Amino acid sequence: MSEHATTFKPSLRLFDATMIVAGSMIGSGIFIVSADITRHVGSAGWLIVVWLLTGFMTLTAALSYGELSGMFPRAGGQYVYLKEAYNPLTGFVYGWSFFAVIQTGTIAAVGVAFSKFAAYLIPSWSETNFLLKINTGINDQGIPTFFTISVAQIVAIILIAFLTWTNTKGVKGGKWIQNIFTSTKIISLLGLVIAGLIFFKPEIWNANWQDAFDMKKFNASGGLESVIGAAVFGAIAASMVGSIFSSDAWNNVTFIAGEIKNPKRNIGLSLFLGTLIVTIIYVGANLMYVAVLSLHDIAFAPQDRVAVAAANSMFGHIGTYVIAIMIMISTFGCNNGLILAGARVYYSMSNDGLFFKRAGTLNKHAVPEWALWAQFVVASLLCLSGRYGDLLDMISFVVVIFYVLTIIGIFILRKKRPDIERPYKAFGYPVLPVLYILMGIAFCVLLIIYKPNFTWPGLIIALLGIPIYYAVSPKKNNSNIE
Repeated sequence: MSEHATTFKPSLRLFDATMIVAGSMIGSGIFIVSADITRHVGSAGWLIVVWLLTGFMTLTAALSYGELSGMFPRAGGQYVYLKEAYNPLTGFVYGWSFFAVIQTGTIAAVGVAFSKFAAYLIPSWSETNFLLKINTGINDQGIPTFFTISVAQIVAIILIAFLTWTNTKGVKGGKWIQNIFTSTKIISLLGLVIAGLIFFKPEIWNANWQDAFDMKKFNASGGLESVIGAAVFGAIAASMVGSIFSSDAWNNVTFIAGEIKNPKRNIGLSLFLGTLIVTIIYVGANLMYVAVLSLHDIAFAPQDRVAVAAANSMFGHIGTYVIAIMIMISTFGCNNGLILAGARVYYSMSNDGLFFKRAGTLNKHAVPEWALWAQFVVASLLCLSGRYGDLLDMISFVVVIFYVLTIIGIFILRKKRPDIERPYKAFGYPVLPVLYILMGIAFCVLLIIYKPNFTWPGLIIALLGIPIYYAVSPKKNNSNIE
């Protein structure tokens, strides 16, 4: 076999593509973020509404992306859609944000989540077991600050390295990892939801659903305060940061279009099936939480680990280990999907002369090996920085902006490219795409007003792509960054 392949090998079926959608979405978020959501909305009804709103937005976006995936069934996905609808600059700003933090930061965060929960089984892997601790000064409150590297961070890097290596050996190995681990975590989560029915506590359920749609917020002392007027919208937007992060990465399947059989049909269908499965599981998991835990126990679960608290309530101390194993399985499969898909974006950017030249080559297994390892390096640096969590909170704003821009692109392309083949058209067009656009814009505006710290840092990261684009954009179509 030659040292390099020249094209991707279409070897992923509809089931494989659906497992990539669902597997990339389900990481550690569903086990954790409901605590923060509950602190913002303070009621069972609004907790479920937040997850339903997020699920509706995700499904609507996925159904809209089906049209774009049918029009441009090639590697690169959202990067290609933005470039085609607008211009190369818009595509590059997305690709830059994707490489700098969206994909790599998510890989880092999911990797460290794996380590944190593995520490329940192997205590030496704890995030508090430091290999390096350097005093970096005193903060504004007079408290010493430290740069630390923990065993958890190193384990996360080893995990990312292993999954990167397996994905350099061809898409089939990554496919089997994805299928096995995603199927396992879907079955496990469904089992947890069913356990909630078996261990259902009527007194807790009834108490949680009293005044279920009277929005309140938990203060630092654990008391409830009413949320009224415009602040209701701010609370919803702030709480949706967590649910949107937990539901993100559904679009990863579009990045690997070149490796999917019959992509014009299967990408759109896998987007719908994968997001629907995850939405049902997420709503079911939250109904399980309010069936076995009081709202206070959800909001103030130790370290926000709501699923651990719920499992302990149902199974006793063994529940901690049940959830730890579930999250290890979940995050392992999630990171495999993220790593597999992400490198295809850099491959497409390279072929447009907007990324390192070597990222645009395929190895003998027909995968972009150099791009995979470049992604590993950035994700590892984010692991070591310890700032991946902050970056992901900040980037939620930008992620939704790019989703909105991409769905607006459907309208632009219907006018700009009316003759291009559309084997699948956006479901509910134009009503559902417009509804998503309005909801996405409302989410972003409310975050600007009520949570500015969640907006401007991510926006700065994205906007840095503009000068970088003009610095690296090719003077000739066939030139690349060396």
